[in-house]
Amino acid sequence: MLRDLEPEDFYYSSEGFIIFTEQYHLKRGHCCLNGCKHCPYGYDKRTGKTKKP
Repeated sequence: MLRDLEPEDFYYSSEGFIIFTEQYHLKRGHCCLNGCKHCPYGYDKRTGKTKKP
């Protein structure tokens, strides 16, 4: 999986987790409904709603 990613698609948190960037999510083309930190679609996992079109 990581071999298909560009360096600007993700970074590592201080705990070592992979954090996907907004650019990655836009290239992906849809929301995964996981409440990602940089979700460009505005999905809120707590409410289950999308704030942006």
